[in-house]
Amino acid sequence: MAVKIRLSRQGKKGYAFYHIVVADSRAPRDGRFIEKIGTYNPNTNPATIDLCFDKALSWLQKGAQPTDTCRSILSSRGVLYKKHLLGGVNKGVFSAEEAEGRFERWLSDKEGKQEAHVKKLSDDRTAAAKARQVAEAKAKEEKAKAIAAKKAEAEAEAAAEEAAAVEEAPAAEEAGVEAPAEEASAE
Repeated sequence: MAVKIRLSRQGKKGYAFYHIVVADSRAPRDGRFIEKIGTYNPNTNPATIDLCFDKALSWLQKGAQPTDTCRSILSSRGVLYKKHLLGGVNKGVFSAEEAEGRFERWLSDKEGKQEAHVKKLSDDRTAAAKARQVAEAKAKEEKAKAIAAKKAEAEAEAAAEEAAAVEEAPAAEEAGVEAPAEEASAE
């Protein structure tokens, strides 16, 4: 029986969520499996991976073959590196303590890189939000200037009309014609 470590699709249409399972290679993708060893959610940024390290390592040592995606997931969590180091210990290349030390160094480096990546994503989000706020404030300021210019233009036109009306009223009185009631009340 060929055993595979692969993904089993869950979730709704357009929003996939996966279980990392150990299954017979002849079983359907979302069908029967031997053991569930973790979950993978690609919808988050960065992707959320919850993996039982010991079970995955145990199945790899028993000969289970991971699919390409599962291979990259196991590699990112260090399962494949740990298997590689244990192979070196079995061959007598180095001791178990040295293998454990190498793995711990690799793990601490990996965690540092992940934290830096998450911090960079967070900083990028806050910078984008600040840029949007600045752009909105600038647009709001431009709208306020445009409205103020329109008001000033309307007030200038109204003042020009009043001045014209005031000039016409005395001219009409000198000619002996009465000014209309609206213009008289305006004075």
